[in-house]
Amino acid sequence: MKKNAVSKSNKVREIIKGQYEELEIKVNSLIENVYELYGTENVNAVLKEENLLDALLSDELNEKLFVLQKVLLNKDDFIDNPFELIEKLEEKLAYVLARKKVEMELEKKVDEIIEKNNEKFIDDIKLSIIKKQRGPENSKTLKKLAELQKLESIGLSKSIMEYLRPSSVKEIVGQDRAIKAILSKLASPYPQHIILYGPPGVGKTTTARLAFEIAKMLKSTPFYEESPFVEVDGTTLRWDPREITNPLLGSVHDPIYQGSKRDFAESGIPEPKLGLVTKAHGGILFIDEIGEMDPILQNKLLKVLEDKRVEFSSSYYDPDDENVPEYIKKLFDEGAPADFVLIGATTKSPEEINPALRSRCAEVYFEPLSKKDIQNIVLNAAKKLKIKMDAEVPEIISQYTIEGRKAVNILADAYGYALYNRRGKRPYITKDDVLEVINLAKLVPYYKTYAKEEGEVGKVFGLAVSGFLGSILEIEAVAFEKEDGSVRFNDTAGTMAKDSVFNAASVIRRLTGLDISNYDIHVNIIGGGNVDGPSAGAAITVAILSAITGKKVRQDTAITGEISLLGEIKPVGGVNEKIHGAIQAGMKKVIIPKENIDEVYKDYEIEIIPVSTIDEVLDVILWEAV
Repeated sequence: MKKNAVSKSNKVREIIKGQYEELEIKVNSLIENVYELYGTENVNAVLKEENLLDALLSDELNEKLFVLQKVLLNKDDFIDNPFELIEKLEEKLAYVLARKKVEMELEKKVDEIIEKNNEKFIDDIKLSIIKKQRGPENSKTLKKLAELQKLESIGLSKSIMEYLRPSSVKEIVGQDRAIKAILSKLASPYPQHIILYGPPGVGKTTTARLAFEIAKMLKSTPFYEESPFVEVDGTTLRWDPREITNPLLGSVHDPIYQGSKRDFAESGIPEPKLGLVTKAHGGILFIDEIGEMDPILQNKLLKVLEDKRVEFSSSYYDPDDENVPEYIKKLFDEGAPADFVLIGATTKSPEEINPALRSRCAEVYFEPLSKKDIQNIVLNAAKKLKIKMDAEVPEIISQYTIEGRKAVNILADAYGYALYNRRGKRPYITKDDVLEVINLAKLVPYYKTYAKEEGEVGKVFGLAVSGFLGSILEIEAVAFEKEDGSVRFNDTAGTMAKDSVFNAASVIRRLTGLDISNYDIHVNIIGGGNVDGPSAGAAITVAILSAITGKKVRQDTAITGEISLLGEIKPVGGVNEKIHGAIQAGMKKVIIPKENIDEVYKDYEIEIIPVSTIDEVLDVILWEAV
């Protein structure tokens, strides 16, 4: 018993004085009720365990009160006023008795219900047992489950492409400008939708994913740690005119003709199925090859970008049906949230993309990878694989691809080939291993080295662009003196390229005084390419002039530029891609229109010569007289 209870004995007596007998009666009555309620054996067992039995049998009223307080109220601090304590004890005991009475009444009602429905309950239990015994399984389903579980237990290591994928933006080669551009558009409190342009295998998807991880860490962005990055291939997204299924935007499952799960089978309640735009809510929706999407689906995606919600409708939905769950009502009445940032990637040119989609997106251009970039990618991959190789391996691989992904594939093939030849020992990749893999895959050099040290008569290297890649045009011309001569050009050439030939004739006559009608001239684009554009005009002029005059043309220099009747060199498109093509072809110099010089966005490993007139071109490119 607590000492504070004993110390208050005299004080209790002073307080109660003549009311002691009345208080004693109440205390004894409470003790009897406690024994009656919980049972003598139970109460004594508890009191013995707590060392309170002697205190309850004591003659001291305050000790009995303390025991009751401990048992019924579970309080250690003694309440000074005994009448207040008695009142609390009576309230507690009354509550327990009332609860006991309610429990007894409930038990009585339960017994009545059991007696009344006994047979029905037994039948239900029997049916439940039968269903559990039968269950949804049988020998066939259990066998299939076992096969599936066996498959789940088997796992290979990561694919080599997944293992070698860049894990930080520092590992992405040759795309510094694109990385900065994407980050600047995601780092804002108001991130922009983006379309990424560029050739395949240069890191568009990986850059977007890693840039998003950086953006999530910035306090200035609305993204959070769990913001999703949902990735889908646009070539797999097709518009279903029946609107039965739409993985991108979501669709409505109508049970009347599509069937339904058991919850809605009888009532025929349609159920909206959420699409990828909702799964991307609060994050990024990345659509690779977005230019391949169905035009109708693109337009519907635009509507979602504007509203930031997806609407659902069904002729089978009844808003007044009380059986419709709240989440289905909410989806039909309010739609599903779809507030995300769209990042689309494409290998198409901007002109081929939906203009309405382009107008809502910032545009970022990825650069083609140079031979040096490919070599760095191979070196980084070899470092990750912890393998050694001949010094010539990166250079050899760079001759056969401009795609980082393809370069890694070639290295991975050579790695596997070396492992096979060394019977699993730690391999050393030789140049012969790589050449054998290239031969087995029937790969051909992606770029041919055209440049030569000596000059040639009537042969000039022009430049063209296909998609995001620049390439060399081998232009050759021959001339024979003849009265009433003619000019012949490739039949496959476009009309603008043919016009360039006649512009060249006028320029040559002005420069030399020679009338080219006194010559039979044949101009040819080696390979029969369809040159549709004026950008080869300057190169064609040089080729014809060389053929007529016999002057050699430098074979380590490429030209791009439109020629005017007055001999001016006019600006052209795709100048950076063309410079890249010249570098890949081994050229030492590239001549471009002076008006294009501001478009050159980085220091290339080639001498760039801006010109304004054909005379400036000739000063650079003509070698010497034969």
